[in-house]
Amino acid sequence: MTTQNQTAYEIIGGEEGVRRLVDIFYDYMDDLDEVKQIRSLHARSLKASREKLFLFLSGWLGGPDLYIQKYGHPMLRRRHLPFSIGTQERDEWMHCMKKALTDMQLDPEIEQQLVKAFMQTADHMRNRPEHDADQADLKIMPSKN
Repeated sequence: MTTQNQTAYEIIGGEEGVRRLVDIFYDYMDDLDEVKQIRSLHARSLKASREKLFLFLSGWLGGPDLYIQKYGHPMLRRRHLPFSIGTQERDEWMHCMKKALTDMQLDPEIEQQLVKAFMQTADHMRNRPEHDADQADLKIMPSKN
């Protein structure tokens, strides 16, 4: 996503903008009653989560690959497998991110593009089957019924 050849990282304000987005995001996660489930999957202190998300988003948004430099390939889905993540957790995470993006006061078109990209990534983190369709999608080999 670029505007006049700018990366999303540049559009939101580079390092300072990414840190602000992450801080707003985790402040919402800490403060909002309606996101208790996703908050419960995190440590009591969000300091490490804030730093890791900042490092990851820097590269994901088109800036320096800080996470890769420090930890190697993100392997997002694999790193999230120890946590039971379903639609509720995805939606609570997205609720915080949407509010944080709105608070960033970005151009509405850019904000919508970011929401869409975040939603695709958040949905990919789901690892708990919740419906019959999910069960079928998670099977390696279809049954011979």
